[in-house]
Order: sequence, then C-alpha cells, then structure tokens
Amino acid sequence: MLASNGLPNARKISLDVPYFHVVFTLPHNLSALALQNKKVFYDLLFRVSAGTLIEVAADPKHLGAQIGFLSVLHTWGQNLQHHPHVHCVVPAGGIAPDHSHWVHPSTGFFLPVRVLSKVFRGKFVAGLKSLFRKRGLSFHGSLRSLADSKSFRCFLRQLFRKDWVVYAKRPFGGPEHVLHYLAQYTHRVAISNHRLIAFQDGQVTFRWKDYARGNKKRTMTVSVDEFLRRFLLHVLPRAFVRIRHFGFLTNRNRAALVPLCQQFLMETPRERPPTLDYTRPSSEWLCPMCAAPMIVIEKLSAQQIRLRSAERNSFVDTS
Repeated sequence: MLASNGLPNARKISLDVPYFHVVFTLPHNLSALALQNKKVFYDLLFRVSAGTLIEVAADPKHLGAQIGFLSVLHTWGQNLQHHPHVHCVVPAGGIAPDHSHWVHPSTGFFLPVRVLSKVFRGKFVAGLKSLFRKRGLSFHGSLRSLADSKSFRCFLRQLFRKDWVVYAKRPFGGPEHVLHYLAQYTHRVAISNHRLIAFQDGQVTFRWKDYARGNKKRTMTVSVDEFLRRFLLHVLPRAFVRIRHFGFLTNRNRAALVPLCQQFLMETPRERPPTLDYTRPSSEWLCPMCAAPMIVIEKLSAQQIRLRSAERNSFVDTS
C-alpha cells in the first residue's frame, strides 16, 4: 500500500522501537564533480551509505543483525549552497541472521560513527575509482584535468586527508514520531516560501540559520540570477528517486520480514532506549550546514595529524 507521497504506508512498515537518524555527508571538495555527474554521484551516495550501514550492522562486533531503513537525499544547506547528504531513518535493532529473534542494540550510538565514517569513505572512493575505469564520469571546465588518470588518482588521495562526516542524532520515539518526522523530511525542497522575505530591484532576500554561529537567524540578499543559480543546483535528474528503502524494508523483503519483525517485538518486551554516553553538544558543535549535533570523538595534536595523514597516504591504492 502506498501513501499519497509515494511512500509505503508508514503505519504498515513502522516498528515499536526507538528510531535513529543517521546522516552521511559528502565532503565539500567533491561538490563540483557531483554537480557535473548528479545522477551517478547521488546514486553512489545512496548505495554506499546504505551498504555502510548494512555491513557495519551485520558485524557481530557491533550489532550482528540484518537492518532495514529509509534514506532521503538532500542536496542543500540553509544558504542554498550545494551540500549533498543522505538522511537515514533506522529502527533501533534488526533481525538475527537466522531470522529467529529481534536483536536490540547494546550501545547508545546504535552503530559507532567513527567506524561508519571510515567504511563510508573507503566505499565511496572505491566507487569513484570504478566509475572512472568504466568512463562513467564527466569532467568539464575547471575539472577537465581530472580526466587524466594520474590527476584523478591524486584527487582521490586528497579525500583520505580528512575524516568524512557521519553523525547519529539521539534516538527519537516510536511509530508516531516517525510519521511526523517523515512528513518533515520527505517533502522538503531547497527553500520554502516562509523563508522568502522580499523581491525588489532585482534582488531576493531570504532568511537562513547560521549554524556555525549558534543557530543565529540571519537574512541574505542576492541577485535574482544568483538566487536562481543556487536554487537550480538542487534540481535532480529526470525520474531520479530521492527516497529509497533498504534491508528488510525493500520492496522484495518488506511483505515477509516486517510482519516477522513485528511478531518478534511483540514477543520480546520493549527495552528502554540505552543512555547515550555523550553530553548534549553546545551550539558551537552543530554542523554548519545541517544543524545536526556533532560529537567530539578524539582530539589530535598537529604532530598526530601529520603522522596519521602520512600513514593513510602510504596505504592508499594508487592503481
């Protein structure tokens, strides 16, 4: 059964467990290449983020279960600049490998964000290498030099010099909360009408939140041409599907596995959401583009950063 927004009826597929919100973000230095290759880039972002969650969740060291989740593509930040990222709404837990019971997460993070970040980066770079070998990428304008294999390998090595941003928000409530949450995220466009303030003298003024400075509300005025340029950055390729299901929520698995999950959860008393072992971040630790809270995982000295960078570069495959 499909809802009016093209999603399966959320009440039919929701589970009586807390849900996690995990976000995978592409680094800024991939933005230009992504804009020249929207369809393959966004498709790769979907596949790699989903593959990362599924692989890490299946590892017995973390969850050891088959999970299911919904992913939604967003390509914008508050100022309408290009900022591709995928929001994943994930039930807290999964089905045991032998389909005998429901597996509850044992940690507050559900899956470790540091592991997710490394696996995500490795899989995405591998995907870019594969696309390049198959001539699946286009290079135009200032990126034309990347068509050379040596230049492209050098470009890929730079992607290992920084950790990629993956974060998980605190778990939120069960099915009722998920319905409200999905309504917010699946219908969003780059900018809504209530943020538009004025259009006069060839200028557009709109509201935006400056997440890098404590969620401060600001206004921005740009020319009509610049406003349209920014808005059109987020037009997706024709017929591109921006809401996708994975794991036990895919079309082919949903009918059999969702009722099984619901049965297991009825048989097993619902556990309280585990207490997260990090304090609520202050406004200065919000993502400057998405406003999601960021978590300090580790602090490194300048010398440690140089050493880790050298170690990573020594293991990068340059083939």
